[in-house]
Amino acid sequence: MPDPEITVVLADDHPVVRSGLRALLSSAPGVRVVAEAVDGREAIQAAAAHRPSVLLVDIQMPELDGIDATRAVAAVAPGTAVLVLTMFEDDDSVFAAVRAGARGYILKGAEQDEILRAVRCVADGGVIFGPRIARRVDALLSGGPGDLPNLPFPQLTDREREVLDLIAAGLANAQISDRLQLAHETIGDHISSIFAKLQVADRAQAIVQARDAGLGR
Repeated sequence: MPDPEITVVLADDHPVVRSGLRALLSSAPGVRVVAEAVDGREAIQAAAAHRPSVLLVDIQMPELDGIDATRAVAAVAPGTAVLVLTMFEDDDSVFAAVRAGARGYILKGAEQDEILRAVRCVADGGVIFGPRIARRVDALLSGGPGDLPNLPFPQLTDREREVLDLIAAGLANAQISDRLQLAHETIGDHISSIFAKLQVADRAQAIVQARDAGLGR
């Protein structure tokens, strides 16, 4: 009996990257690309619509980054395994992706066989990291809880914490929008969510809490 088909949604804001991945995956037996997305919001919509086996997603994308998209996909398409394919290999990015629910994390520039192996692995329910990333994850896990990043306001998403940090630094919404390359409406949505989670009524109260926690420096 043949193995079930692996369906994939590609999410990356670079057309050349998507084209290369589409060609690679389309050439692999039993793998089919069902949709593409150019930002995090489109990635969530495509995952909800197609319920793919795998969402192959970059971290840095406009509108909504790959970390927040990963977290959202876990809610709207829980059967979809998220595989991060990115240039970022810093500890914060790796830890944030794993915490958001990614089942794999590999770097752009990986060999084609490594990418295909990772897609098949997460589709089959496994967890996989590229060799350099695996060493970082092992160090994070073996170091014990005391060595894990101690982030303020754990109830916030990573993007919300980033927005709050800029608010605490005194930036206006338009400046935050320019800095993060996000739409003004998206920044407004993040700020509304931040206020609700921190249970504050206005920007001034949010700034006080943020600066007390060491943000805004």
